[in-house]
Amino acid sequence: MTTRVSTFSLRLPVSLKAAIEKLAEADGTSMNQFLVMAAAEKLTAIQTAESYFAARRGRGDLDTALAFLSRPGGEPPRPEDWLPD
Repeated sequence: MTTRVSTFSLRLPVSLKAAIEKLAEADGTSMNQFLVMAAAEKLTAIQTAESYFAARRGRGDLDTALAFLSRPGGEPPRPEDWLPD
């Protein structure tokens, strides 16, 4: 199977480009391959987080959460934890 690719110009600050080149060389890959993998990892992280929170949102119970937050007991806030008026 052949993957279709597209080409585009990318503007990077000189310092960022230098850092990417250095990391890619240490990784034994080209700068292009390094950036492709970085973009794929970022997309995967975002998609995973979105599906995780969507599933959690569906299981939430507002009344139970509010009861938990207003339960008695625990330690009172320390003076440095109070917000200024």
